[in-house]
Amino acid sequence: MAQTVLHLANSRGKTDIGWLKSFHTFSFGSSYDPERMNFGALRVLNDDTVEGGKGFGEHPHDNMEIISIPLEGGLKHRDNMNNSAVISDGDIQVMSAGTGIFHSEHNNDPNETVKFLQIWLYPNQINVEPRYDQLTLNKNDRHNRLQQVLSPDPDDAGVWIYQNAWFNLGNFDKGVSTEYRIKAKGNGVYAFILKGSVEIDGQVLNTRDGFGIWDTDKFTIKALSDAEFLLMDVPMDFNI
Repeated sequence: MAQTVLHLANSRGKTDIGWLKSFHTFSFGSSYDPERMNFGALRVLNDDTVEGGKGFGEHPHDNMEIISIPLEGGLKHRDNMNNSAVISDGDIQVMSAGTGIFHSEHNNDPNETVKFLQIWLYPNQINVEPRYDQLTLNKNDRHNRLQQVLSPDPDDAGVWIYQNAWFNLGNFDKGVSTEYRIKAKGNGVYAFILKGSVEIDGQVLNTRDGFGIWDTDKFTIKALSDAEFLLMDVPMDFNI
């Protein structure tokens, strides 16, 4: 029988420092809950809003797979690998921090807010050479179907990371459903609802709710309204 965990939107931790408002599905910074440390290899799922012209100054990371998915506006990225780019709604960005990187992120617009998901996964290899990649996705490819945006295979659809994980985005009309088959034995899926309402395994989920499911091979996701969502298929047990 499938195992599940439900994280309602209003149960998330929160950081509010004026220019940054961030909701934390899992423990992050001063928002600590020993029962909410991770879902398998998924360590961080932050739902960030940054005021116009503001952002995160240069700071380090190491041995973590870091994925950014903009939802509104544009995010300016710079790093010590000489990458400089703006990622916007429809893009996905990945950094394998490996032996160590320094980077900064700022709202590229002085007047409008930017909203993005910041996601961290534990890698399956440590001390790799740091790398950066970004990809512009065709959002039409997720209308009433799942669009793979991340995998462990550089030759597969989307960006790739050092972990046996797959991400899919969906933008479903009300009443549309699909079956999802978990990609690898020992993996589970964490669903994060970006907008609207869906049902998974009998559980109704609304905007910004999170739901993990594992110990099953497949499940059905049905849109109860027009809905957008992210599915993160990740190892439940992992070694670094």
